[in-house]
Amino acid sequence: MNDTEILLNASADESERLEALKALAAHDTPSSGGGEWVNNHIHTTYSFSPYTPAGAVYYAKKAGLSTAGIMDHDSVGGIHEFIEAGKIVGMPVTVGFECRTDVSGTPLEGRRLNNPDQVSVAYVTLHGIPHQNVAECEKVLAPLRLRRNERNRKMCARLTELCAPLKIEIDFDRDVLPLSMFSRGGSVTERHVLFALAKKLADRESREETLHELETLCDVSPKVREKLLSAPEEYYLYDILGVLKSNLVKKIYVDADDELMHISEFTSLAHRVGGICAYAYLGDVGESPTGDKAAQKFEDDYLDMLMPCLKDIGFDAITYMPSRNTKAQLERVMALCEKYGFFQISGEDINSPRQSFVCPAMAEYRHLYDATYALIGHEKLASVDPELGMFSASAVAKMPSLDERIRYFAAEGRKLGI
Repeated sequence: MNDTEILLNASADESERLEALKALAAHDTPSSGGGEWVNNHIHTTYSFSPYTPAGAVYYAKKAGLSTAGIMDHDSVGGIHEFIEAGKIVGMPVTVGFECRTDVSGTPLEGRRLNNPDQVSVAYVTLHGIPHQNVAECEKVLAPLRLRRNERNRKMCARLTELCAPLKIEIDFDRDVLPLSMFSRGGSVTERHVLFALAKKLADRESREETLHELETLCDVSPKVREKLLSAPEEYYLYDILGVLKSNLVKKIYVDADDELMHISEFTSLAHRVGGICAYAYLGDVGESPTGDKAAQKFEDDYLDMLMPCLKDIGFDAITYMPSRNTKAQLERVMALCEKYGFFQISGEDINSPRQSFVCPAMAEYRHLYDATYALIGHEKLASVDPELGMFSASAVAKMPSLDERIRYFAAEGRKLGI
């Protein structure tokens, strides 16, 4: 990695990062390889990720993507940089955010949805935000981030208690907040809290010493132990984080409450700003590809009830990740999306350097490529006028069939590009 690439992800200044990207694009332009790989779910440093928005775009294109989408938790702070970065490297991008919502008062109350840590809470995404309405989303998200930090402080206190035998203290203001982009509109997540601990554990004289302390706190299998001992330096901290997350979140987690939008508030916001609101299907989990999710049951036992309920609440789309689910799970979700008229969006949850921007599992699901370009077409047209968007009243009146709208907006997306 040369100095310019380091600056791309290390600089705290957006203009410096974009200048670094311009230099890289001029002298070492990454190529999309002529393929159509797509990814609509990339986290950046504005939530938790090794990549700044400019860095995410650069490495996404270098990996072989033809388009990319930013999807940060509780934050739209990286959107401007992401859009500008797409222009610099000549790649169309889409913008949105992810958040958790409260489902109380709906038929989903009391169920474990797609959140491993808390019942009656659902992860949802807002895609294709018209650019003129990003600020409206920020008005809603900013106070939620502040409230989330109150809970983060409580989790730091719990983590410090767990680490007492190691004489390690995790202070939110000193150890956690500097790891985030909070002062620039980013969010602070459970991953930041545990990453602060990962950094302290890694700051030992040897990896063996780090592992000894890690094993005081966590169950570490022989396979994971070997992985940590042999991990390349750029992966090492994130591999420690994966072990901490799978072992400790349940011990330090504090239930989210007033930092959550109600699910109906979320769909109302989505329709008000002209975006596309999606429920993020997780599905029952076996072995996690990233090692940070334990085997657990989620929506599969009641999926036939969930889908019409989401339709009634006002959702436009379902988003899912082909690398995470079995073929049987994917085929069932796709069939239910067809039955209830949901737009289907896909992307890989990028928040670790080991994860690939490209998802080979998507290759057999051609409709997800067309959907991505429809999303691009929607965002570009809705950024001129939200009434031109894919789910606007005028678009639905003109093209009642969702399939027809997807074909139209996909053609517009491929034509409009960046």
